[in-house]
Amino acid sequence: MLAQFVESCLGDAQAKQIWKELMMPVNYFFRHEVAEKVREEGRDEGRGEGIGKERASMVLRILDWRGIAVPESVRGRVEACSDLGQLEIWAQRAVSATNAEDLFGGGDAG
Repeated sequence: MLAQFVESCLGDAQAKQIWKELMMPVNYFFRHEVAEKVREEGRDEGRGEGIGKERASMVLRILDWRGIAVPESVRGRVEACSDLGQLEIWAQRAVSATNAEDLFGGGDAG
């Protein structure tokens, strides 16, 4: 992606051609099926972790924006959760919660 970005920024046609020739061996490796598979696995793993951390952070920010104190026990439980569905439920509850423990109402296992 970075190589494509650099190429798109090059205005001179000759410079662009030289850049393409320099990047050809690099592009070949990254287009190889093994490299694609490893990259896709990394994306999936990163997406899951990244989205989970973002959602956990959002739950805590909603409570903060609403002026609700968040005890360390609640913060730790939210930050440790990797279940995206559970984090979504907690985010929805954070909008109307009167205290941080309200997130966990309803017998959630998360």
